[in-house]
Amino acid sequence: MKRNAFIKHLKINGCVLAREGANHSLYINPINGKKSTVGRHPELSNQMCKIICKQLEIPSI
Repeated sequence: MKRNAFIKHLKINGCVLAREGANHSLYINPINGKKSTVGRHPELSNQMCKIICKQLEIPSI
């Protein structure tokens, strides 16, 4: 999955960018306080996207 499409999915589900790291971005779900990192790769594997969604407790794609 393209990184931009996944970031859009995170924002639709209420997640916000907490900070930018050197190799990743930290997203937080303000509703429950859960955090997860998203790599800077242009293409993310579907399995990785599911794991990030599970960590943030939002619906998977």
